[in-house]
Amino acid sequence: MKKIWIFVGLSGALGVVVGAMSAHLLADILSVKELARVQTAATYQLYHTITLVALCAFYLFKPSSIVKLSCILFVWGIVLFSGSLYLYTASYYQPLVFLTPIGGLLFIIGWLNLVRLAFNKFH
Repeated sequence: MKKIWIFVGLSGALGVVVGAMSAHLLADILSVKELARVQTAATYQLYHTITLVALCAFYLFKPSSIVKLSCILFVWGIVLFSGSLYLYTASYYQPLVFLTPIGGLLFIIGWLNLVRLAFNKFH
């Protein structure tokens, strides 16, 4: 979990930096569509980073392989979803668009995995 906590700190910082840059520095450089893409990536990154904080805190008190798996899924979801949107906006390297839905799917699986926690821990 130490690596996930490190990721949380870096992801939170990056999400704030990119969000601020999209509101100020990039607002005059990017098109409306590009700005929306970057802001979507930053929003999903920050939501899932905050979720990771809650899951990591939960894990400290009640270690669970289910929670750990959701953490891993959310980490890779952030990397693939938000990362691909950032890189695509910066480079227009077309193959990156195929990574975005994979990241989104990992987010969904991570959330659905938490439903297992409800059935396994709170029955």
